[in-house]
Amino acid sequence: MGQSLPRSSAHPTPQVILMGLDSSGKSTLLARLLTGQIMDTSPTVGFNVGTLTLDKKTSLTLWDVGGQKTMRSNWRFYLEGCKALVFVVDSSDAARMPEAHRALKRVLADGNLRGVPLMVLANKKDLPNSMTIREVSRHLELPSLRDRAWQIQACSALKGLGLQQAFLSVAKLIRKN
Repeated sequence: MGQSLPRSSAHPTPQVILMGLDSSGKSTLLARLLTGQIMDTSPTVGFNVGTLTLDKKTSLTLWDVGGQKTMRSNWRFYLEGCKALVFVVDSSDAARMPEAHRALKRVLADGNLRGVPLMVLANKKDLPNSMTIREVSRHLELPSLRDRAWQIQACSALKGLGLQQAFLSVAKLIRKN
């Protein structure tokens, strides 16, 4: 007879899904968080995944899911077990905000995300023509979200600005949920 191994008492690392339109900066953001470096990226087909360690007690598994229009119908396959959704938008591209709003609305309607907290990252804040977080919030109709905790944070994946703070907030949202 074999021995049974004791089950680990440690909690699994929470799964956090990064979604957003193509070219919003999700892969650059993930690479910057995990390596501290800027990496050349190409459109994500499928997903990228990595574990972000925030402190001695807190880690998050981040899934960067491709955002091309043809990939969005597959987003639902990544949502089971999701503990937080991070929706990344290009804050310098006002013309695509209606498309981003439709994509966010559709993904939030998925039953797997019922009550799951949302963090919106207004990326590319280093660009001179970027919108304020208030403008992004209005375009995405965030104040109308009454069934979940949500936050919005300005950031720049390229410069690394606001990323650590945003994911510390994500971890807090998960703990509160």
